[in-house]
Amino acid sequence: MNQQNTRAMQERFAQAVAERERRQAKKLMAQRGYRDEETGEWVGGLLAFIRYYWHILEPGTVFRDGWALEAICEHLEAVTFGEIDRLLVNVPPGFMKSLVTDVFWPAWEWGPMDLAHLRYVAFSYSASITERDNDKFGVLIGSPEYQRMWGDRVKLRKRGQGEVSNSKHGRKFASSVGGVGTGERGDRVIFDDPHNVKDSESLTVLPETVRWFREAMSNRLNDMKTGAIVIIMQRVHEADVSGTIIEEGMDYTHLMIPMEFDWDRVTDPDTGEAIPNGFGWVDPRWQPERDDCDGELAWPERFDEKEVARLKKDVGPHAWAGQYQQTPKSRGTSIISREYWQLWDDSDGKFPPFEYIVASLDSAYTKDKQNDPSGFTMWGVFRNERGHRRIMLIHAWRKRLILHGPKVVKKPNEHVSMYRRRAMPHWGLVEWAADSCSRFQADKLLIEAKASGIDVANEMRRLHAREGWDIELVPVSQDKVSRAVAVQPTFSQGMVYAPDRQWAQDVIDEMDVFPKGRWDDLTDSATQAIKHLRAIGMASSDEEAIAEERENVKPKKKMKPLYPGMRAT
Repeated sequence: MNQQNTRAMQERFAQAVAERERRQAKKLMAQRGYRDEETGEWVGGLLAFIRYYWHILEPGTVFRDGWALEAICEHLEAVTFGEIDRLLVNVPPGFMKSLVTDVFWPAWEWGPMDLAHLRYVAFSYSASITERDNDKFGVLIGSPEYQRMWGDRVKLRKRGQGEVSNSKHGRKFASSVGGVGTGERGDRVIFDDPHNVKDSESLTVLPETVRWFREAMSNRLNDMKTGAIVIIMQRVHEADVSGTIIEEGMDYTHLMIPMEFDWDRVTDPDTGEAIPNGFGWVDPRWQPERDDCDGELAWPERFDEKEVARLKKDVGPHAWAGQYQQTPKSRGTSIISREYWQLWDDSDGKFPPFEYIVASLDSAYTKDKQNDPSGFTMWGVFRNERGHRRIMLIHAWRKRLILHGPKVVKKPNEHVSMYRRRAMPHWGLVEWAADSCSRFQADKLLIEAKASGIDVANEMRRLHAREGWDIELVPVSQDKVSRAVAVQPTFSQGMVYAPDRQWAQDVIDEMDVFPKGRWDDLTDSATQAIKHLRAIGMASSDEEAIAEERENVKPKKKMKPLYPGMRAT
């Protein structure tokens, strides 16, 4: 056999091997991904598609597998198979969210999943982002490698940054928040990075983006029953699009991957079990014991400990908390940081004896969800083992309530506790405030002297004047931030305690992000109470208390008579 024939045979053999591999790859891509029990590797589906075509879009970058990437692909596949129709994904920067969601996934649906008729409308805070991804999408779809495998299903008709379309009437349109694509509809609406990080704290841009999401983007589906909306972003603010979805309980499956694992966020405090998301997915880092997994990295193959440490230092605490940990905070140091609070160990279920108890109400009676809720906090003053005064948060709630609820008549011989449980769902703001003051034996109820507060105070005095607590209307003389700054030393000096309760955590969380958080009612209530305690001398620092004690025990100096014959006092 001559050398020419040998070379020809080798080429035919190589072609046969390549064709066999191509067919195997095609079969793997056209199915759902799964984890091989023997090898532990993720096989098939969208991730196999990404691995196969990675070199076309990222020829100079090494592809790195990771469970975080698997999780994103698994959830997008669930959208394709009709199991999820609203998906919210929060992942750190660098997790390939745009490339996977706005480039590879649509190309996978058109080709391997034989859904070339699907239409996509992609939005971002800037059209340049979606147009960039449309360009990459067009490059991938038009590549010889893609066309060789899926060209019988996907024949391009138009390829541009603004729009890519095929012969089966499928198309992918790129636009932005408030852009020309607002009137476009699709079978898939992709919202990739709704917010510009630079505008994340703009009190004008942020709510406008959220409003656009609610009013314009959410009705861009061709069919509300069969279409799907996918939002993928990093957190930038408590009141961003993700915050709105979570706060209002919108029906979205939420995939949240912080760079460093936070055990408390995904563990049920009552059962100690992991909390799955709406798709049943649980962060694979979770272990029954916090110490076995807390702080574990999400994608060490791509971001190792050294790189993460560098990122933390470079981006700063604000960006790290929001963009990387998905727990957005206000920029800079909090006025009243969560680190200032002291934990009260109430394992025995008891508080210390209190010298004085004050309740504080920031009122806004209404049931309208567009308006602010009312915030109520209760504080007790006690003495520690050294005899120094300390302050305890002993109760709190935030509710949207009308001024008065309908009256519920007590049944004959009905126990007070049974009556209370039956009446509670019908209470208004007056009833809730009165019940809290009564149960915790408040000495005083503070109410901010604004229009709604004056109404509440008048009703409280009319109905509960003889129930043991004074009612004081507090005039507003400073703005909210100034009031928080004024009481900050009381917190920073370690004088304020709180028990390990969810209602206490709500107060701590809100105050930690004030004034850039969604709510400020509990903060206003808290600063009003602490300011009152300082004014009446019950929130003095240890140094002030010691100086006062010394002054009290110090012998008084004898005064000389001003005039002869007068006795000194």
